Amino acid sequence: MTIIWWIRRDMRLADNPALCAAARNGHVIPVFICDPSVEALGAAPKWRLGLGLEHLMAQINALGGQVILRRSDALEALKSLIQDTGATAVYWSRLYDADSIARDTRVKTGLQEIGVDTQSFEGHLLFEPWTTQTKQGGFYKVYTPFWRNVKERDIPSALPTPKLTFTDPPATDDLTSWHLGAEMNRGADVVLAHARVGESAAQDRLGDFIDENIGHYKARRDFPAEPVCSGLSENLTYGEISPRQIWHAGQHALFEGAQGAEHFLKELVWREFAYHLLYYVPNLPQDNFRSGWEKFPWRDDNKDANLWRRGRTGVRFVDAAMREMYVTGTMHNRARMIAASYLTKHLLTDWRVGRAWFEECLIDWDPAANAMGWQWVAGCGPDASPYFRIFNPDGQIDKFDKRGVYLDRWIAEDTPEPSVTALSYFNAVPRSWGLDHNAAYPAPIAPLNDGRLRALAAYSDMPKSG
Repeated sequence: MTIIWWIRRDMRLADNPALCAAARNGHVIPVFICDPSVEALGAAPKWRLGLGLEHLMAQINALGGQVILRRSDALEALKSLIQDTGATAVYWSRLYDADSIARDTRVKTGLQEIGVDTQSFEGHLLFEPWTTQTKQGGFYKVYTPFWRNVKERDIPSALPTPKLTFTDPPATDDLTSWHLGAEMNRGADVVLAHARVGESAAQDRLGDFIDENIGHYKARRDFPAEPVCSGLSENLTYGEISPRQIWHAGQHALFEGAQGAEHFLKELVWREFAYHLLYYVPNLPQDNFRSGWEKFPWRDDNKDANLWRRGRTGVRFVDAAMREMYVTGTMHNRARMIAASYLTKHLLTDWRVGRAWFEECLIDWDPAANAMGWQWVAGCGPDASPYFRIFNPDGQIDKFDKRGVYLDRWIAEDTPEPSVTALSYFNAVPRSWGLDHNAAYPAPIAPLNDGRLRALAAYSDMPKSG
């Protein structure tokens, strides 16, 4: 048989069930399709996807194969490739957002109508969303019982890299002609220095984390200046490492007595919980999860939100977080909560405004985690943060960055000798923003306590459960 391996968010060779099945059953034609779902990505995730694809293409080339590129509707591209190659099957790894499910269903139906075998496989998650239900038969809306349900589940061992055989490749597009990084402009060179691209880099990241930091993870993970977190969200996003590989490494560390291992595994399962919700509530990225929140007085996009986007609110922790994202394409998790809380609570701006900006700027953007995270902080989401929990950014600095190391890393103004990372922000942003590190740091948009009281008044009228 000749089998098309349709590459999506599984840019790895090891522990890839779809690829292993294709290799086991015949000759493999690796294919990536730049369809509307790719075109719709924000600037940073689209650029980072291109880097991951380029790295995978080099891996396949080293094995004597070639990744075939097509820029088209997925079904039409696959039909054309089947006609050109005589392939009789198409295999892929499942995705769980509504648009991907709709596309994959249409592809499966269209190919089966012409007699082509289509098979989808697990691999993007530890377990499929529909395999976990409450005692009442529904889906979980709260994380803790979800964790209790799945923490003892037997997760299959990771699969080895399969032995691949290839056929003569058909014509392919040139990846550079797609210009996937065009919207990054001059920011691409800045962010590139912080990206860790590809399967081998992901494995190195995991190994370093297990060897050096997992023991400190629970105690120190909230301190944004400390390199305690794994950074693996970037690689998980594009499938350069599998969650099973991470799970088993964490389980081994737990068995060896690493103090932070269980908490790390809980965070990995938090990602599973996000996908569990996204599967059962497909409108999670667009609509308030909790009923009654349509009446909340969210502000639409506004001038304060624009200052937030540019790291110019005058609130140092918030601005440092936003600048970190613009320079590195990622943001420390504690900083994400602070930045999101400030936008949705102190500035009473719709969480969807923030979600869209993160979607534009994060190289580890994930449709499930981003949607659930924003709704959790805003108070309208599943397992939400209590409405009265309004982070004080200055208080958070006192607690988690008392010496100001994180602030100095990202804030350049009013500093005699700014750090290289702080200065790099001004090299990454569009020139049209007119920012200059020699200018004075801005005064706060508004007193923090005023924003807190305004938010409490607005939140007090909303339902506390969904």
